[in-house]
Amino acid sequence: MFTAFLTLAGWAVMNLLGGGGAPFYGEKADLLYWLDESGARREVSTAEEWGIRRGHVLSNMQAVMGAFPDADRGRAPEYEVLEEKEFAGYVRKTIRYEAGPGDRVSAFLFLPRPARGRGAAMLCLHPTSPLGKRVVAGEGERPNRNYGSELAERGYVVLAPDYPGFGDDAASRKRLYEQGYVSCTMKGIWNHMRGVDLVASLEEVDAERIGCIGHSLGGHNALFAGVFDSRLRVVVTSCGFTTFSKYKRGDLTGWTHDGYMPRIADVYGKDPARMPFDFTEVLGAIAPRGVFVSAPLHDDNFEVSGVLDAVAAARAVYGLYGAEGMLRAMYPEAAHDFPDEARRRAYSFVDVVLRGD
Repeated sequence: MFTAFLTLAGWAVMNLLGGGGAPFYGEKADLLYWLDESGARREVSTAEEWGIRRGHVLSNMQAVMGAFPDADRGRAPEYEVLEEKEFAGYVRKTIRYEAGPGDRVSAFLFLPRPARGRGAAMLCLHPTSPLGKRVVAGEGERPNRNYGSELAERGYVVLAPDYPGFGDDAASRKRLYEQGYVSCTMKGIWNHMRGVDLVASLEEVDAERIGCIGHSLGGHNALFAGVFDSRLRVVVTSCGFTTFSKYKRGDLTGWTHDGYMPRIADVYGKDPARMPFDFTEVLGAIAPRGVFVSAPLHDDNFEVSGVLDAVAAARAVYGLYGAEGMLRAMYPEAAHDFPDEARRRAYSFVDVVLRGD
């Protein structure tokens, strides 16, 4: 149903896997133009024309993250159940699912009880913590991060995977570089898309009603997954981003370690002005699907004025589709947190998009 919004050009560029080769855009706050082969500026006034710029965004993201894997996703991942626990309203299975040959991802799979036919599902991505997926299950050291268990209680099928280097996959980060990845970010995108492949295959899930949510580390990984996987109809990001120029006053060191994108240092010198993409474009590339942003006013990690800049830029793209209401943002009076009211409003938005509530 949501594919009706995607133009022919938009579908074409979703399959652009090369990485690099796209024009460099010095002005990333203006999304309503694209650069042709001669470098001439062309205005964007339709969704079809935006599809050209979107293709450049995906290519430039891959210049930093590495090329999207050219691997077979023709069948749903197999998975094994390691443990099963009953909770009020759902059963939680500890599983390991197949990301590729000999490559497994640890995750929690929450299934609502009693079974309700084919329902909606959410991919829940955890913040930075050695506990990994256990944080979103309410087992973390901080409150307000248990969105996995809360969404399961609301009747959603939930998949909560470990990001490479965390939880039960603490040893997996070194292996991904040995496999040929140039960033943990791209391996995360691949793992998360294989997670969507998995939940879409479940008899409990309507494959047309899948979304993604995350806080902090999970907040930007939710956005990245949303860019590359058009099946995600709604993305919720809490404390997940700011523009690169306003991240730590332009010091991108935090993005360069082996849990993110080392090329930001090795190729782009940690210089925001040299970065091929920015979060203005990331938000725009998800249009016209739903995005809910929670950006606290006192987040010392992701400075709020850069969030405001990115949301304002992306609204222009949503306007091309007549979908302005599908991009929502709130700015809680809080620090680096996902407060109760922000989660409540995020869940309500997800309910509207995935359930029509």
